[in-house]
Amino acid sequence: MPVDAPNIPGRSDLADAVERIVESYRLHGNINHLDGTNLPSRSEATELLDDLVSLLFPGFFVQEQVDALTCRYFVGERCARVLRRLERAIDRALALGAPDAPAVMDAAARAAKAHAHALALIAALPEIRDVLDADVQAAVAGDPAARSRSEVILAYPGVEAIAVHRLAHFLYGRTIPLLPRLLSEIVHRRTGIDIHPGARIGAHFFIDHGTGVVIGETTEIGRNVKIYQGVTLGALSVDRSTARASSPKRHPTIEDDVTIYAGATILGGQTVIGRGSIIGGNVWLTESVPPNTMVTLDDPSLRFIAVGGRDRDPASTTERAG
Repeated sequence: MPVDAPNIPGRSDLADAVERIVESYRLHGNINHLDGTNLPSRSEATELLDDLVSLLFPGFFVQEQVDALTCRYFVGERCARVLRRLERAIDRALALGAPDAPAVMDAAARAAKAHAHALALIAALPEIRDVLDADVQAAVAGDPAARSRSEVILAYPGVEAIAVHRLAHFLYGRTIPLLPRLLSEIVHRRTGIDIHPGARIGAHFFIDHGTGVVIGETTEIGRNVKIYQGVTLGALSVDRSTARASSPKRHPTIEDDVTIYAGATILGGQTVIGRGSIIGGNVWLTESVPPNTMVTLDDPSLRFIAVGGRDRDPASTTERAG
């Protein structure tokens, strides 16, 4: 005779929970991915990104010794590993396709395209390093606290964020879905700096401190630009259904030699900050600024209140000290 399953406390409750979860998959299919294909893995993308950064800055982010004798071996081994990981991640991204243009390529064509994209990025690393050299120079020149290039490469979040952006932007420019945004989000989590891979950023770019910086997809930034923490280069609120079709430029343009201080917010695709301008802290801008212009807020009105007592005159140094 068949033996009944033991009566394990909580077993029926667990089975019921499983059924309810599976039912929720049916009800809310927009947040499922159950078509049998793998998406690019966040953990794999993180490992891929670390390998790419180690090629951009050899000797900084690896434990093994890299010198003139071992350099060729290191680059060859790391490039081979990057190629395999890039091919896999790009292939999965291409299988997903763009939201408005589902993929129709067969597996062989997709693999060939992934291989071509991966090789193109590896081949572009010398040119990306050319620009990053200028970015590192900007960090050393732009921060009196910076002691050396090694310090800014290892310890400055802005340098890491812009390095990853230059990789992600290359992939974005080749219309690869998902992966560029995934790389940008990995470095966003690490640094607190959110740069959309579509943003076009010139050389000699420096983000000082960096926490809370947001740079939108259609932002254009010229050469020799410096921004501080909390700066937003964003879009005015628009209806998504018409935004891309009617006005593809949603984010501001920052011309060469501009400095933007902490907390400034600059919005809108028609907003242009002219060459050589300075934007003060906490300024809110939705209109263009002529070249060589300083924009600041009026001095705020301060009020000093003694704890449990009368108002203090802010002009009185005696009462303020007391």
